[in-house]
Amino acid sequence: MPSQERGPAGNGGRGRVILHIDMNAFYCSVHEAEEPERYAGKPIAVAGSVEERRGVIVTSSYAARARGVRTGMTVRQGLKACPELIIIQPDFGLYRKYSRGFLSIVRQYTPLVEVVSIDECYLDVTGSGRFGTPLGIAEEIQRRIRNEWSLPCSIGIGPNKLLAKMASDMKKPNGITVLRIRDVPEKLWPLPCDALHGVGKKTAAKLARMNIRTIGELAACDERTLIRAFGAYGAWMKRAANGIDTSEVNPERGPNKSIGHSTTLPRDVTDPEEAGRVFLSLADRTARRLRRQGLVASTVQIAIRTPDMRTRTRAETLERPTDDPVEIHRVACRLFQRHHRPGEPVRLLGITLANLSPKRETAVQLDLFDLDRQPKREALIRTMDELRDRFGEEAVLTAGMLLGEPAALSRNRRIHSTSLQTEDELLYSDE
Repeated sequence: MPSQERGPAGNGGRGRVILHIDMNAFYCSVHEAEEPERYAGKPIAVAGSVEERRGVIVTSSYAARARGVRTGMTVRQGLKACPELIIIQPDFGLYRKYSRGFLSIVRQYTPLVEVVSIDECYLDVTGSGRFGTPLGIAEEIQRRIRNEWSLPCSIGIGPNKLLAKMASDMKKPNGITVLRIRDVPEKLWPLPCDALHGVGKKTAAKLARMNIRTIGELAACDERTLIRAFGAYGAWMKRAANGIDTSEVNPERGPNKSIGHSTTLPRDVTDPEEAGRVFLSLADRTARRLRRQGLVASTVQIAIRTPDMRTRTRAETLERPTDDPVEIHRVACRLFQRHHRPGEPVRLLGITLANLSPKRETAVQLDLFDLDRQPKREALIRTMDELRDRFGEEAVLTAGMLLGEPAALSRNRRIHSTSLQTEDELLYSDE
């Protein structure tokens, strides 16, 4: 009797078997699938503004990448690298449709599916033996996504989420890679530290100053040294560098820890008043989502991204929790005025609400100077919500939301972005 292959590929060994599915160049692939006669196999890129040559490229197809087009370039830079580049405006409604499509396939093989973002998820297939081996399941899922949705994807197979994620990055597009614990010394240890999922460039630079430049050197480093330099994160890096990860695939979406929206602007903004109009729309959207979930927020955070892709975030804790867009807007503008450098161009603005709590369980201290107006204000907000629920989000807008192209952009449901990376909420983070 032939020996059974052991480990994730054959599932003959003990322990968990995790798949990580990563859709390849997702936004561009969706447009190719939707209109193959226009886009299939061509150098295309999704950008926040087609008309503005200073607009930022969100992602590009593999054909465009082969010609030097990269995420973060301006449209002008992309066209210089590839004159035949086709620029497409993002359509998030379309991306949601395709995301739900591939996830509907994935969920037929296991109930243990953790959606990480619109274009990636983890599956625990330890108990899915009736569908075949893990490698066979991965091949079938990849084939079905290609046949039913015309989308390419890469799949990693490993004994834990970390190694499955690392494996899915190894062969793109359309790759399937198995990464076992015993493979870590050969396949991961020679790589630089920032190739380890969860380790960023700033952390890698700090590790380099400690003469730790590869994942192997990180794996061999004394844990106490790492803890002194990085705290508990240092202990995690030591385990991860050795391929150890005990986190579970969690199919349940717990209560939001934060709610946010961001928008990439069609052109650079330097005027605080213009930024204020964008913040007005963002505050309205985030506050409405708070109210839908019966939550209030105690912290308002803004994000400011410059054309060179540097991002600053600043936050303020409120005196009392709120779901009022007027208060959220007031705080966001105050933070912007405090931390924006006069004349500095801004390419992206965002608002994130944090420290959330159920409104019915939160003791909200009333403003003694606003006791008469507060009930009227809440009644007005309820009426606006009811009108939007019945007639759509654009049924009720304030005058400030209608002034200027950046403010109008942030109201556009087809091209707005958000800081929550789930199948329902989207962020510009396509790989």
